[in-house]
Amino acid sequence: MLRDLDIEVLSLQSFPDVPEVAEDGLTFYENALKKAREVSRHTSETVLADDSGLEVDVLGGEPGIHSARYSGPTATDESNNRLLLRNLEGIPREKRGAAFQCALVLCRPDGCSESFEGKWRGEILFEPRGTLGFGYDPLFLDPEQGLTAAELPPEIKNRISHRGRAFAKFREWLLQERS
Repeated sequence: MLRDLDIEVLSLQSFPDVPEVAEDGLTFYENALKKAREVSRHTSETVLADDSGLEVDVLGGEPGIHSARYSGPTATDESNNRLLLRNLEGIPREKRGAAFQCALVLCRPDGCSESFEGKWRGEILFEPRGTLGFGYDPLFLDPEQGLTAAELPPEIKNRISHRGRAFAKFREWLLQERS
């Protein structure tokens, strides 16, 4: 259990003067590192940041690092899902492979960092299913569960998702560092 490690977790809301960090990297890792490094410099604290998104095989990895704004600067989950489905029109189920990717970076005030990555393979459905989650969750089918990310109970999704896998690696590293 991590409760014995004497760690205080704060959100960005605890630091209202932290400037917005532009996510202009070419990879999820670059964006997560930039966010962690800039916030750490500004706050003089150890910072954990992530960047994540959906990569669709047949679309050459799109939407990728642009997942949140795939349909433009005023994108919504619904507009992003509509564009994704439009871009996959005519693509058969067996060619709709995709993966959620997560890069998690821990950065210390001295600039040293550690990174942890998680990947969740699945496929993109032809229409949304489920009401839980956000983003592309209603379109992303986990073949082992037979459910979309929007149909999975949070305790299962948090364990098997790309973020869950990245955080499990972080937790394992943290326990080793603290022992």
